[in-house]
Amino acid sequence: MTRVLSGVVLGAAFFTIVWFGTTVVLLGVAMAVCALAFREYADLMAKLHAQPPRLLTLAATLAALVVVPFPKVPFEIVVTVGLIGIAITEMARLKPGPPLLNPINDGWPGFSPAIMSTASGALCMLYLGLPLGALVAVHQIGGRGAVLLLVATVALSDTAQYYSGRTFGRRRLAPQLSPKKTVEGAIGGFVAAPIFLFFAGPLVVPTTRPFVLAAVGVAIVIAGIAGDLFESMLKRAADMKDSSSLIPGHGGVLDRIDALLFATPIFYLYLRWFEIA
Repeated sequence: MTRVLSGVVLGAAFFTIVWFGTTVVLLGVAMAVCALAFREYADLMAKLHAQPPRLLTLAATLAALVVVPFPKVPFEIVVTVGLIGIAITEMARLKPGPPLLNPINDGWPGFSPAIMSTASGALCMLYLGLPLGALVAVHQIGGRGAVLLLVATVALSDTAQYYSGRTFGRRRLAPQLSPKKTVEGAIGGFVAAPIFLFFAGPLVVPTTRPFVLAAVGVAIVIAGIAGDLFESMLKRAADMKDSSSLIPGHGGVLDRIDALLFATPIFYLYLRWFEIA
């Protein structure tokens, strides 16, 4: 019951923000969600001994988010500057150590954590900043209907995968990452999402061809499954069941948006490449 109530509240809040809010309002909400998701991401990375400087990485990630829908500064410049700042900070943190006897095999104490922390900081800008910025850009390009269409497609795909897997599931899709995911469940998503976009998509994006949107639906399902499995990989590596306990019955923010983080850039690129003259 707790899970259902939490889901209803989250869904109603999201619909209200998207339907009645402006792109700027959605940007503010996306930044707040990004900050919450970043905290969970940083905690996961800490379990893996990859701890980028939190304030700097969060600032770089939020900057990356903002410049996707409002590209006053090119996205690649923001990411590059962020990476340089994180790398310099990690190198400054290094403590003096003994000379290397065998640079290939021995390594220098602190080098591996510094490299992993720098890499995890760079990944954060792409994993959180880019997709959440793309979600705001979808609102800017396609309007509120396009955002709701995207989220509904991801939600429908997840639901179809769950019930198809529960009813017909026999073969594990990725047993090491998510034992409950099955090939049959994935097939349910591949059937439901393209059909939904084929019929509902033209009502929201009148200039598109239904078969093109159906193909986009296939790509969204692939990306959504990959996003789900990627977050599962992070949690298993960190030996955590959920990214946090922030949302009753649902886990953390990352647990709720994992599929959306990978699927949103696909839909954003579709709008940019096919719907903008």
